[in-house]
Amino acid sequence: MIIAFIVLFLLWEFAVKLFGIKEYLLPPPSKIWSEFLKRQNTVMASAWTTMTEIIGGYLLAVAVSIPLAMAIAYSRFVENSIYPIIVFLQIIPKIAIAPLFIIWFGFGLFPKLLIVFLLCFFPIVVSSVAGFKSVDPDVMDFARSTGASPARMFFKIRLPQALPEIFTGLKIGAALSATAAVVAEFVASDRGLGYLLQQYNGQLETPMVFAIIVLLSLIGLAIYYLVEFVERLVIPWHVSQRPTEMTGL
Repeated sequence: MIIAFIVLFLLWEFAVKLFGIKEYLLPPPSKIWSEFLKRQNTVMASAWTTMTEIIGGYLLAVAVSIPLAMAIAYSRFVENSIYPIIVFLQIIPKIAIAPLFIIWFGFGLFPKLLIVFLLCFFPIVVSSVAGFKSVDPDVMDFARSTGASPARMFFKIRLPQALPEIFTGLKIGAALSATAAVVAEFVASDRGLGYLLQQYNGQLETPMVFAIIVLLSLIGLAIYYLVEFVERLVIPWHVSQRPTEMTGL
């Protein structure tokens, strides 16, 4: 993967110089890197602010969505009363309600955490509900016949079978977290990478716009692969963790 990115950047550098593309339209990677180094202190300070919003909102989504998914999966009443509301809230465009959060909660950290939470929350809930409902009834009946307690059946059967689906939702949420933080900073913020992105874009400083975009992508990738690393530690037995085998035709 690293080699593919190196080749891509080399082709990008070569194409910009070969075709004489203006830097304000498409700067070469060398220019992006040099401009980033000049302003790295400002950018990295803003990156810390954005990462705080991303990690805080994401962890809040995890803490709320998984217990709620359990309640939905195991209670018909909760499923019929709460789940339709969750689906309705997901349909509402988050960028449309983001200004309301600013009105209600001000310009501090909390409204940005809330927007990240909302974008990450739904995929984690949906995947977790699917995971908890995927338990084979025959396996559960057999466990009951052996006298296993509900707690033992949960930790030995229900939770392990649900974990692959849960981690699918966690990875989707991780991929959305950086986007959510930038959306929140676009709406109202005087700091963060989203704020810098708007500022540099307004000043037509295209190299710095690309630098911010690349940095946001790296942050999102880091969170995604961190979740994937935890997944490999927790469920190494699952088929998704097996190496792909090349078979001949």
